[in-house]
Amino acid sequence: MNSIRTRLFAILLAATGAVWLSAVIWIQYSTRMEVSHVLDRRLQESARMVASLIGRNGGIVPDDAAALVDAAPALPDTGSHDFARQLICQVWGFDGQLKSESDGAPGTRLADGVEGFSEREVEGEVWRVYSHVDEDMGIRVMVGDAKSVRDRLVGDVVLGLLAPALLILPLLAGLIWLAVRRGLQPLDSLACTLAARPATDLSALDDRNTATELQPMIGALNGLFRRVDAARERERSFTAFAAHELKTPLAGLKTQAQIAQIAPDEATRARALAQITGGVDRTDRMVRQLLDMTAAENPVVACDLAAQEGARILADVAEGLAGLADARGVALVLDASSVPWRTTQAALLAPALRNLMENAILASPAGARVEARLDGQDGRMRFSVLDRGPGIADADRPHVTERFWRGRADTSGHGSGLGLAIVAAVMARMGGELRLSPRDGGGELAELLLPATA
Repeated sequence: MNSIRTRLFAILLAATGAVWLSAVIWIQYSTRMEVSHVLDRRLQESARMVASLIGRNGGIVPDDAAALVDAAPALPDTGSHDFARQLICQVWGFDGQLKSESDGAPGTRLADGVEGFSEREVEGEVWRVYSHVDEDMGIRVMVGDAKSVRDRLVGDVVLGLLAPALLILPLLAGLIWLAVRRGLQPLDSLACTLAARPATDLSALDDRNTATELQPMIGALNGLFRRVDAARERERSFTAFAAHELKTPLAGLKTQAQIAQIAPDEATRARALAQITGGVDRTDRMVRQLLDMTAAENPVVACDLAAQEGARILADVAEGLAGLADARGVALVLDASSVPWRTTQAALLAPALRNLMENAILASPAGARVEARLDGQDGRMRFSVLDRGPGIADADRPHVTERFWRGRADTSGHGSGLGLAIVAAVMARMGGELRLSPRDGGGELAELLLPATA
């Protein structure tokens, strides 16, 4: 049952049906008890009336005394049975002789003679009897009616009360269905509003005249629209910057290729080819960083099936950068052998470490050392990369993790402005933290602080 309307209708109908059924059961029980009480009172009054009339006759019981029961208070005629004439009467003396009986009374004694109500089967019929004992006149007046007749009377009364209730139930179900449809109309209106919107319309929904129950949903939708719009704006900005950044080196490559084609001598051609090689390397790095940035910001990147050692990840990254370090004349030193830390997010962590170490190598002068370490700090794992480059200017520090931001110290032309942005995005995904601080004597210290389990 996926329909809220159907589910709500079923819940309301079940709850209303439970209340209705409880009321029906109570009405049936109460009506049966009340009608039975009325009939018992009728038996009691009839017996006392017969005894009273005999008393007025001086205690002499005439033969037709029992017929006086026909003067008992009549019940309404329901049409199917004449309940007004249902009573029978017997008058017995203390000597055990039958003094009088009404028409239709059985020849057998109706009750044992003890005063009060009793039930007894006589000649195959169960009778409800009230016995009135008069000690002064020495008589017992027994008035009764057949149980089957009483049950029919009670059944007819109960049916007369329940029949309207049974007819009301379908009407009540229809009213509940209409009420549910009316109550969910604001939700239908919201669905129509959203369906009519073009895909490019991310403006906030108006919640001024909205039902209170829908305001949290509309607030969540407006928040989603804002996030989607912000994501689109980031993608547009990213695409524009990427196109601009790729356009410049590609134009340079084309220029150098043309120079190589028309070079008048081998020296000029060699310089142009060297420029082409360097341009290809820079373009390759930029494309790789663009892919790393896309992976870092993708929320559905899967984790590795098996956890990998942090020291092994650091060593693999250093091995991949060994050629660049040799070409730059920089010594790359590792210190991570004593830390048993593992992670299932190596696909994210490796690009972050590579960008930090690559930045450090490119920023360091020939003959300098770049150190990469892995240790623990305050219950967290810490990756540290230390260099002796020019460092980051104080004015640039608030902006270094922004995409395509180049600091004032970057005069080499190697940077794309994506390296630290990638690192910051990876730390946000892994629940870590990026810290940058200047070193005494020059250079920069970059630290990645990660949870003990990542």
